[in-house]
Amino acid sequence: MFTKESKLYSIFKSKCPQCHEGDFFENKFSFNVLKTTETKTNCPNCNLKYMREPSFFYGAMYVGYGLSVAMAIALYIISAVFFGLSMRQSLFVIAGGLVLLAPWSLRISRVIWIHLFIKYQKDPEKRVK
Repeated sequence: MFTKESKLYSIFKSKCPQCHEGDFFENKFSFNVLKTTETKTNCPNCNLKYMREPSFFYGAMYVGYGLSVAMAIALYIISAVFFGLSMRQSLFVIAGGLVLLAPWSLRISRVIWIHLFIKYQKDPEKRVK
């Protein structure tokens, strides 16, 4: 679907933003919120330090907020327009959907956040450590 050089490949596969090979998270996806966001300190492939500065991933909250708003709008359109649910029923669908998608949103917002600052380097000689 996506080529390895694509940012979307690296984001959806949760790979290192610089080499697109090393895993970004310690654990595979799970609904355990405490373990699902544990990031590795460095990339196992290119040794890129993921924590760029103290509290670097606080900015991922803004990305997560944007994702939550987009998901809420999508869930509203699906529930109200396609299924004809009332406003109250749609709110329950939105709340339930956001709770169920929270672990995925937490992970993907961190990956998107770091991809805003680190570019893909195909040449290993030019990679930042």
